[in-house]
Amino acid sequence: MVAPEGLDDVVQAAQQGDEEAFRLLYRTQQPALLRYLRVLVAEDAEDVASEAWLQIARDLRTFSGDWDGFRGWTATIARHRAMDLLRARRRRPQVSAPVEYLTELSAGDDTADRAMELVTTDAALALIATLPPEQAEAVMLRVVVGLDATTTGRILGRRAGAVRTAAYRGLRQLAARLPPAAPPRPPEQRRSNAWTDPVTTSAAAALKEMR
Repeated sequence: MVAPEGLDDVVQAAQQGDEEAFRLLYRTQQPALLRYLRVLVAEDAEDVASEAWLQIARDLRTFSGDWDGFRGWTATIARHRAMDLLRARRRRPQVSAPVEYLTELSAGDDTADRAMELVTTDAALALIATLPPEQAEAVMLRVVVGLDATTTGRILGRRAGAVRTAAYRGLRQLAARLPPAAPPRPPEQRRSNAWTDPVTTSAAAALKEMR
């Protein structure tokens, strides 16, 4: 994995037409963008991400900035494409599955671990998606995409202080909705918990950082 400071050079190389550099940027940024988009547009996240990357590839030469700036720029493009879709959605009815449905998901792989990993990711994002929109976006951009409050504020059209407040309140709501953490178990008995492990850990760490 390339260190963040090394990605500044990768951005410049991609702007000069280096296809391998662009692939590295995609592999590095796509997972966070996709998780962010899943909170905004649910099952249409893959399609929206594809549209966003088409625009990113087309406009990359016009971009000016380092890796941190690139993350903010790509998140802005992805959000614009998501907002376009949401506006179109208002013209037709939507049916959403309840959060409880996620506990019944099964994976196509043969291993139980892969199924649990899939449920864990979906459950965490589903919980975030139940927050008020301004809180959900602030949490995703600050904690998941990894943007600072100033950059997140530019994307959302809000002040940095308001972004910090929204993210903090969102994380507190997530922590309040989660069941109490189970007592520590012996290593041989440990198994990822679909509801408490990832969200509790990330929420607790982020809450400390944002206080």
